[in-house]
Amino acid sequence: MTTLYIDADACPVKDEVYRVAGRYGLPVFVVCNSWIRTPADPGITLVVVDEGPDVADDWIAERAGPGDVVITSDIPLAQRTLSAGAQALHPTGRPFNPDNIGGALASRAIGEHLRSMGEITGGPRAFAPQDRSRFLQALDTAVVRARRAGPA
Repeated sequence: MTTLYIDADACPVKDEVYRVAGRYGLPVFVVCNSWIRTPADPGITLVVVDEGPDVADDWIAERAGPGDVVITSDIPLAQRTLSAGAQALHPTGRPFNPDNIGGALASRAIGEHLRSMGEITGGPRAFAPQDRSRFLQALDTAVVRARRAGPA
């Protein structure tokens, strides 16, 4: 069965994921470093992991596989997700895929390098209503694709 995993710390589209999961009857794992409110729904499981770098990412990467969808803005987690055969989707609706993950990782590395040299890089643009709409469409598409493909 297709499972949705949310890298939940600072994820702006959790409610949208819950709505799509409810429509398709899919389980959702909400993974974060501290307690957050989640709907009282037996299909939604809150997983609070220990504090520390990449602990939530590791939890997700160890479980996501073919037929699953991971919602994350973390590019290294997206790469790990793709390597495991799952789909990765950014909260703005941009799917990560084998064709764009290398460029995303390179851009991230360049930004980190510039910041380490004291450059001000500006960060990501603000989340907009169009992003929420684009995300809903992209998640629906990813779920349909995952359900068609199923686990390997």
